[in-house]
Amino acid sequence: MDLRKLKTLIDLVSESNVSELEITEADGKVRIVKAGATPVAMAMPVMQPAVAQMAAAPIAATAPTAVAEAPAEETGHVVKSPMVGTFYRASSPGAKAFAEVGDQVKEGQAVCIIEAMKIMNEIEADQDGTITKILVENGQPVEYGQPLFIIE
Repeated sequence: MDLRKLKTLIDLVSESNVSELEITEADGKVRIVKAGATPVAMAMPVMQPAVAQMAAAPIAATAPTAVAEAPAEETGHVVKSPMVGTFYRASSPGAKAFAEVGDQVKEGQAVCIIEAMKIMNEIEADQDGTITKILVENGQPVEYGQPLFIIE
């Protein structure tokens, strides 16, 4: 992978909400991770180490450090996002929301949709209970592992 392409990928990661990107091509594999104050860009031995070190510098200067998490005082089970995408509470803009605060949900029941790469993925409750809090706004981008709901 040439240096310009690598720099473009690093810039895309640093300017987006994506925290990790891995690309595999015939000539090697590149993994760019943006985590807290210590982001890392790693490359397979196909690339020279000096190139990987140069590429890591732009991320360090622009990496955001805050990731939304459930407040520590929350009790109950946290339903987390299984992927990066856009959170939607209903199947279409005018439709009724899958789940509201106070709703009883069963394990396997759809509670929201996350759109990733133009594919609508239904996210299901992973346990029975009552929705006590919705932690994400409709249309908001979400990260992998980001808390979405609190179920008690």
